[in-house]
Amino acid sequence: MKINDNCVVMFHYSMTDEAGDLVETSREGEPTAYLHGHRNMIETLEAAMLGKEAGETFSVTLPPELAYGRLRSQSVMRVSAKNLKFEGKLEPGMTVPLMTNEGLRPVTVVKVGKFNVDIDTNHPLAGKTLTFDVEIVAVREATQDEIGHGHAHGAGGHHH
Repeated sequence: MKINDNCVVMFHYSMTDEAGDLVETSREGEPTAYLHGHRNMIETLEAAMLGKEAGETFSVTLPPELAYGRLRSQSVMRVSAKNLKFEGKLEPGMTVPLMTNEGLRPVTVVKVGKFNVDIDTNHPLAGKTLTFDVEIVAVREATQDEIGHGHAHGAGGHHH
């Protein structure tokens, strides 16, 4: 089955930066699952998967504007520490989730105060050219529940 809209795709990937350093990989665990055509991942990576089948491998290099965006210089802001979803002691340089109106979003801690925290709202991978080495593990038709919810269910996907 070829990858098309409303297919659940299981895949392994390794992501490296422009220096060739490994940033993230799924290869030591379960494959990642997503529902194709529902904007559940970087759009350009999803577009590169269109028409592929289980067993295929490919690489795609994405400049910042096609991955996590360019670095924005006016991105540091002060927020109440209670808006950060983190247990323990906050330290500058840490990436933590911030609760926003659109849900959780990763931010980088710049400075920690008693009640407030200065954060950088750029995505931690903004400004980076990233290469994805992808292996398509499986492709199947999505269930009506998955289509209705807009994401894959089960191993590697969202669990209800």
